[in-house]
Amino acid sequence: MFDLYFYITAIPAVILFGLSKGGFAGPIAILAVPLMSMAISPIIAAGIMLPILIVMDVTALFFYWKKWKIEIVKIIIPPSIIGILIGSITFSYISDNGVRIIIGSIAILFILFTIIQKEGFFKKPTKNKGIFWSTVAGYTSFLIHAGGPPLNFYLLPQKLDKTIYVATFTLAFAIINAVKLIPYYYLGQLQLEYMMISLILLPLAPIGIIVGYYLHKKISEKIFYNLIYFFLAIGGIKLIYDGIF
Repeated sequence: MFDLYFYITAIPAVILFGLSKGGFAGPIAILAVPLMSMAISPIIAAGIMLPILIVMDVTALFFYWKKWKIEIVKIIIPPSIIGILIGSITFSYISDNGVRIIIGSIAILFILFTIIQKEGFFKKPTKNKGIFWSTVAGYTSFLIHAGGPPLNFYLLPQKLDKTIYVATFTLAFAIINAVKLIPYYYLGQLQLEYMMISLILLPLAPIGIIVGYYLHKKISEKIFYNLIYFFLAIGGIKLIYDGIF
């Protein structure tokens, strides 16, 4: 299963996630699991990535410690856990291609609503919208670690300072990923064989984070958010295409 072709897809996937965790163009991480899924099942890919993400979260928290808005995190976490629970219950009923189409559609819809709405429903962040999109984020994060796009429906319209945005995002997903360890274990996604692959890929994690943090410091906020939309579009189209064809 884990041949040369797998590592050709897995190595850039881990680096992409590291760039995201470091604060550079967050939604670029949506490409990671689909990239690995070119060689293996996205469910297995998600299992391999989770321990790596935990280590990335700890590293990223070091860079962004206490720069987050804790009141936003408090809104995000409870419904995200509900989303994880829903994902755990429906796990056996969703195909690999179904997962790809769901995540890709969310990414594209987010971009479309951002373009067509100036001051409409999706542009005004409220607590209720935070609860709804956090639930969706917990669900999609459980499936293939792609909770970023739905959560951005709530976070990006707030126009946070880019460092506060990344720090809040980082803390929220550090907690979400830690919670995911429980259902992943009971569903057999943390098998020893997968964990050995995680260990092999792990040294790439800090490289991606450091580069991402450096780019985060050098890129302006306007360019930063434009990059987010750009990578969301690429990731969404890729996921939908893979899911259909």
